[in-house]
Amino acid sequence: MTTDPAPSSSTGPHPASQPETTPTPQRDRSPGKPIAKQGGSPERPAVDVTRAGMIWVAVIAGLAVLVLLIIFILQNEDRVTVHYLGVAGELSLGMALFIAAVAGGILVAIAGATRILQLRSQRRHSKGNPAASPGPAATDGQEPKSAS
Repeated sequence: MTTDPAPSSSTGPHPASQPETTPTPQRDRSPGKPIAKQGGSPERPAVDVTRAGMIWVAVIAGLAVLVLLIIFILQNEDRVTVHYLGVAGELSLGMALFIAAVAGGILVAIAGATRILQLRSQRRHSKGNPAASPGPAATDGQEPKSAS
């Protein structure tokens, strides 16, 4: 008994053996409309993900982090002397570490906001002159390669 050999990678599978795929419809991503989750089983339909739902999850996560932070501060009540720019003060170790973490977060937020403003400015200036901004392939100083 002979069997057909498996199709090689150079010839590809026989067209009749390929599963048919149906194109997925484009989702409407206009503001104000919920983002639909694709998929879903027949017994459990897909659930729409809304902005309000995402905010609710973020609030719950934020409250959980806040509770953990309060526990951390309460467990580290030892008094320490903190010196900063010639000013000295005494406060609890947990509170000093919390203030340091918030200050670090503010510095990161400032750096991120500066970069976002810089990118927006570049985008605004390149809209008026499309030839002024090179494509992503030409940013390294080399000419883009043509597909030939």
